[in-house]
Amino acid sequence: MDKLIFQVDADAPKQNFPHYWEMCVGSCHGYTALRADYREMLIKARKDLGFEYVRFHGILCDDMCVVQRAQDGTVRYNFFNIDTIFDFLLSIGMRPFMELGFMPSVLASGTQTCFHYKGNVTVPASYEEWDAMITALIRHLIERYGRAEVRRWYFEVWNEPNLKFFFAGEMEDYFELYEHTARAIKSVDAMLQVGGPATALNAWIPELITYCHEHEVPLDFITSHHYPTDEILWRSGKPLEVFFAELQAKGEEPSNTYHRGILTEMIQKARKEAGEYPLYYTEWNTSSILGDSIHDYPYSSALAVKTVIDNTGYVDAYSFWTFSDIFEEGPQRIGEFHNGFGLQTVHGIPKPVYRAFELLHQLGRRRYPAIPEQSTVGMIATADHEDGICVLAYNQQVPGEPVKEETVELVLRNRKAASAVITRVDDTHANARKLWDEMGAPDYPDADQMGTLYKASVMTEEPLEAVPAGDGCKVEFTLPPQGIALIRFFA
Repeated sequence: MDKLIFQVDADAPKQNFPHYWEMCVGSCHGYTALRADYREMLIKARKDLGFEYVRFHGILCDDMCVVQRAQDGTVRYNFFNIDTIFDFLLSIGMRPFMELGFMPSVLASGTQTCFHYKGNVTVPASYEEWDAMITALIRHLIERYGRAEVRRWYFEVWNEPNLKFFFAGEMEDYFELYEHTARAIKSVDAMLQVGGPATALNAWIPELITYCHEHEVPLDFITSHHYPTDEILWRSGKPLEVFFAELQAKGEEPSNTYHRGILTEMIQKARKEAGEYPLYYTEWNTSSILGDSIHDYPYSSALAVKTVIDNTGYVDAYSFWTFSDIFEEGPQRIGEFHNGFGLQTVHGIPKPVYRAFELLHQLGRRRYPAIPEQSTVGMIATADHEDGICVLAYNQQVPGEPVKEETVELVLRNRKAASAVITRVDDTHANARKLWDEMGAPDYPDADQMGTLYKASVMTEEPLEAVPAGDGCKVEFTLPPQGIALIRFFA
């Protein structure tokens, strides 16, 4: 029987391994953070997965009631809903990664909106009023939460301004908006952290840096977004509108195919462009397509694990979009499993990708030297503070490309182990979506069905025989296509 043989040397030098993917997680627009079920799911994600910050759109949208204009024309502010959300985040040990947008309608220069909740995407009619609002907000946050606390937050200007859907302006218009916002924030406290350009497709990074240098505009970090399904557009280097217009002229449909490792290619390019600035990806997922079936199945768990392992050392934060299927960019979609972006369903059932992040969270904070991939299988080995060793392995391939079950022999050198255990996520382990399909895909599962679905999502440890091998030991296990497994060794 053919098998893949990997080795880990327990005496090899180890490096610090920050859990950079846990710094932040995304969610739907700010108003949903007032919901009790949203909060319950975020508490669970914080506990199980270790997320430290949360980012959402629309903190300034009209449904948050932040800015109001009186009959006499004066502008008034109401930060009550923002306070309610931030009070909650701090109470559970999290903080805001504050995306500043969209435009309050009373300050807006136009009426173009995005999403079901109608976020206004135009520039301000008066930068004087915009600057005053930002300044008042920042002063309020410092008064309420303290200067030291707010200095630990991040302020990101807008969301994906390189897409007309999100920003009714050109790059130069965004730079003007960024400059005004950054200067207003720094006018209150120069130590607060502000950055951008928060673009899709890793765009405008060198351009923003150049603009800020030439105009002496504050810039503390770089942010961008990407998805593997962006590959064809990313490689074209063309604006979204131009790209799709050219396709339409040819009578062609856009392709959502991509090759293995594309997210790491994108990040390596962005890392070079960002230079010495911290690089934060404030949005990513295994597909940009809401309703793409991969979101609910083990495919996403394998891709997430491979991507997090491969991107180590290139990026400072990697915020998965999103932690829950409570998501209202369009109307809330029907069905317990509806292929949403979330790690959890609308009622909090963990998807396979949730379990993938749970296994990633269990990795130690020191990593062994990189282990080369073989075939479609890769892995990472880490140690905790007590030198316990765990290995997280994946068998990942992109849709349409060959992949098969692989038998893996893992040799642990210079360390005897009395026993080992394995925890799996694959088609038959921790996969509640498969059971839901077998139930007939009920839109509204009853209490018994919900209980059964939750049980099907739970991971279980299984014993794994550790056989003596030279100065160490070895274990053998199988990895099905799109499967992941965490192996722990015990002395």
